[in-house]
Amino acid sequence: MRITVLAAICFLSCAAQVINSTADAQTPYYQGKTIRLIQGRNPGGSGDVRAKLVAPYLKKYIPGHPTVISEYMDGGGGRKAANYLYSSARPDGLTIGHVSSGIVTSAVLGESGVQYDIDKFIWLGATDSAFHYALLVRKELGLTSLEKLQGHSGLRVGATSIGHTTYTFGRTFAWLLGLKDVKFVLGYASVEIDAAIERGELDARSNNTAEVLRRYPDAFNTAPFNILAIFKIPREDKDPAFDHLPQIDNFAKSERERRLLTLIRSTRQAGTPFLIPPGTPKEQVQILREGMTKTFQDAEFQKKYRKITRDDLSPMTPEAQQETIRSIPRDPETIGLFKLINGEKPLPSR
Repeated sequence: MRITVLAAICFLSCAAQVINSTADAQTPYYQGKTIRLIQGRNPGGSGDVRAKLVAPYLKKYIPGHPTVISEYMDGGGGRKAANYLYSSARPDGLTIGHVSSGIVTSAVLGESGVQYDIDKFIWLGATDSAFHYALLVRKELGLTSLEKLQGHSGLRVGATSIGHTTYTFGRTFAWLLGLKDVKFVLGYASVEIDAAIERGELDARSNNTAEVLRRYPDAFNTAPFNILAIFKIPREDKDPAFDHLPQIDNFAKSERERRLLTLIRSTRQAGTPFLIPPGTPKEQVQILREGMTKTFQDAEFQKKYRKITRDDLSPMTPEAQQETIRSIPRDPETIGLFKLINGEKPLPSR
């Protein structure tokens, strides 16, 4: 009788362990957990708005529906946050970064303060990957074609600062179009550049085409500038209002110049990326990537994104982002050329 009772107790104990272990196996990894969203910025800007738009939908599409909270780690244009994600954050799928594409450019150029390897990060995609830049020239100059522009000398091009997109794309247009004796005038906020062009204080600028149309919905007829060329990112993307313009790629004369355009295009196309630390387990990587992809595809999210940001969504999938970053030219000649274009020295000869 004693043996029978002991056997029954043993059986019930083993059965309980099996039931518990089965229940544990069925409990999603993220259930009851919190994901820290490390933002490489201060709160309140456009990047913060985009991250907070993504967070509730990411929670929705991750099994277990974890809490997602934002933490802010401003510094070095996102480098401080990237360094933390690379070296200090636990690779357990509970820490996600959201930083500017500048962390990619900084790493490729070997800038100071970079303590991470972009090829070892695990990329989760971005809400934005299409950025088209136009060359705008003050109407009063009467430069209505590239031929007239190329015959002009002393164009004053406005930009925010060295390294800013207004500077990088303005310099790239000037160099590849062969403009003469161009003067770059810095220190303007983006909106101020347009006002300075209207006052005749500046002659030209580069700007994102979406921003151009926000400020001047009928830009080709009513804006105080002529729109003469376009730099499309990605190159094959469609931009109906601007597709008739000459593409900057048509003016690249050598493989060296084409590699430069690939570098600029790829680093910008990375968007404002979401990423996680190297070494994160494959299971968590798959869950997070699927959650992010489903977020980008969610019709309600897309509608809310357009309403709040006033931008069209141009998402980049995690896999496409990983490949884009992997394909960035890293050879010394291309890096050196980009540093000259993006730096303070005179534009190089061709």
